[in-house]
Amino acid sequence: MSKDTRLVYSTDPALNVKCPKCKELQVECTCEAEADPKKYKFIAILRIEKQSRGGKTVTVIDRLPKNELFLKELTSLLKKKCGAGGTYLTDGKDGVIEIQGDKRELIRGVLASQGINSKG
Repeated sequence: MSKDTRLVYSTDPALNVKCPKCKELQVECTCEAEADPKKYKFIAILRIEKQSRGGKTVTVIDRLPKNELFLKELTSLLKKKCGAGGTYLTDGKDGVIEIQGDKRELIRGVLASQGINSKG
């Protein structure tokens, strides 16, 4: 298929497959392929933040791979193990996970069980 045409309708199921990230057809998808986080080494940095959060304490896990699927699964696991809310961010250079409360010891244990080295 050439780049200056757009598929409108096809009965072939292979041509109708959509990208899960951008929801475009696979032939027209322009998403970057995400690297598998298990292939390279990284050290997660743990820290506590209180500033500009209304006095609430948040545990921040920084310098994680910027792989959205990896961050989503790890955030879900940490929230369940800690019994707290949280979120993940992929805005900057690295991936970041924020968990509500001072949960550094619990998070260290969970990261170690997943084979992820941590500091802080």
